[in-house]
Amino acid sequence: MKSIFDNVSFDCSVKVTKAYSTSFSSAVKMLAPSIRQDIYNIYGFVRFADEIVDTFHDYDKEALFSQFENELSLALSQKISLNPILNSFQHTVNKYNIPMDLIDAFMHSMKLDLHKSVYTTVEEYNQYIYGSADVVGLMCLKVFVNGNDEKYEELKHSAMRLGSAFQKVNFLRDLKADFEDLSRTYFPNTDLSRLDEASKQQIINEIQADFDAGFEGIQKLPIEAKFGVYTAYIYYKKLLSKLKKTPSVEIKNTRIRVPDYEKVGLLAKCYLNYRLNIL
Repeated sequence: MKSIFDNVSFDCSVKVTKAYSTSFSSAVKMLAPSIRQDIYNIYGFVRFADEIVDTFHDYDKEALFSQFENELSLALSQKISLNPILNSFQHTVNKYNIPMDLIDAFMHSMKLDLHKSVYTTVEEYNQYIYGSADVVGLMCLKVFVNGNDEKYEELKHSAMRLGSAFQKVNFLRDLKADFEDLSRTYFPNTDLSRLDEASKQQIINEIQADFDAGFEGIQKLPIEAKFGVYTAYIYYKKLLSKLKKTPSVEIKNTRIRVPDYEKVGLLAKCYLNYRLNIL
């Protein structure tokens, strides 16, 4: 029975999420059970694509990505894949009619990571952010609104800005690994080898503006999604706060993180604010 294979595929997406991001998986647990699995399915897909271009250095990454891209196309058209992660993803795409242009934009940004390492203009930077983060927010929004196109259009801008904020925090947090290990520079007009406090503050101000716009959308999300997204928002805001307090020279030389004990406290705070309707 295909339902057995589908359940095995769904389990794979859950395992991928938990293995690669304890923080994100904690936030997903705060979503309503009716939509939780579909967010796992989306995360599993984007994580696998990202892993191909970021970590499989001992293999032909271009060949692997091309194979993944072909298998994705077949999965979406045939509504099945023997790759469990793609089988899960196609299920969610077809269930919520996630537009193909969002998936194409994501794959385009991932493909850029195979050969492009420096983003010198704001236009290039924004295009990459849109494909690598904004569209992932929009895919999730399609699940959150459950077919309500009017609600989707209302929240579209905020979802994109929140996706941008999350991605830019990741960029700032992973500055050392991206610059030294992958030779990548995402922030335009910024010399990361000599990152100073003024440049760091400019980046943080940009991220804060994205967070402010994203929070407006969180307040209007359906009840099934609000607590989970708010939890992710609070975690990334805490990470941004730590980055803001960290000297620029230290950001270049270490990876800032939120300890597990602080995550527990943040979760408790999120729940209290949610129950008190402080959103």
